[in-house]
Amino acid sequence: MTVPIVAIGRSLVVAIQEDLDDEAAQALETRVASEVGRRGARGLVLDVSNLTIVDSFVARILDRIVGLVRLQGASAVVVGVRPSVAITLVELGLSLVNVPTALDADRGLRLLQELEGDGRRVDGDG
Repeated sequence: MTVPIVAIGRSLVVAIQEDLDDEAAQALETRVASEVGRRGARGLVLDVSNLTIVDSFVARILDRIVGLVRLQGASAVVVGVRPSVAITLVELGLSLVNVPTALDADRGLRLLQELEGDGRRVDGDG
């Protein structure tokens, strides 16, 4: 499965289209890290609205993607977290408290733009 990565301005939108198996999750992690570096992205919107099931491995990969993006100097916003996925993430100890979230990709992009316009990196503190 190939997950689309679309550039919008200096940000990338990663729209996960279906539940990820372990292999697809690892491939996504590698690809996102590569694309952020290659394109010099300043922000990433990780759209998980189509995920219905998240196991502990996929949850850790999503958390690592956010960390990899930040280590490359970009901001990350996770959008579209379904209630069932939110419950699973919290149960697995990955509540993403320091990761900005938004209801959808449009709001996530606006959040990135607002915070980058203020000269702050999006890290959940602002």
